[in-house]
Amino acid sequence: MGVSGCGKSAIAKLLAERLSCDFIEGDDAHSQENISKMSAGIPLTDADRHDWLITLKQTLRHHAAADMSVVLTCSALKRRYRDCLREGDPQVFFVHLHGDHDLIVQRMQSRNRHFMPSTLLNSQFADLEPLQADEHGIVLDVKHSPDELVEQAFNALKVVLV
Repeated sequence: MGVSGCGKSAIAKLLAERLSCDFIEGDDAHSQENISKMSAGIPLTDADRHDWLITLKQTLRHHAAADMSVVLTCSALKRRYRDCLREGDPQVFFVHLHGDHDLIVQRMQSRNRHFMPSTLLNSQFADLEPLQADEHGIVLDVKHSPDELVEQAFNALKVVLV
């Protein structure tokens, strides 16, 4: 989880490989309408995100029912979004990739194949509600290398999976 540009997809792919489990890109579940809004620099509302979150919740529910582990990317900016995802699988463990605003802007401006413009980053930071003490998860600083982040996430998961 985290704001756009924090590295969710890259880290999630590596973590899924490390865990030998499925990887699901949450952005792929966005409607074309949502993608068009974001591409135009219009922040999504809670209503815009509703169907997207329900789809991701159902994906988690399917994997949990099949006893299959999965690494799923999702901004999960608000507590209620994370609560929705937990309805799909109460054992969801969130890896919050957090970082300095300016660093994330730099990363967003250097990527060339994503619909989310860096102009929307401020709205994402404004919506971000950090993980609470009662939420299963860990906060990792994106200033670390991808390998270090994957190692940190993997070690945190080892503790909760035991």
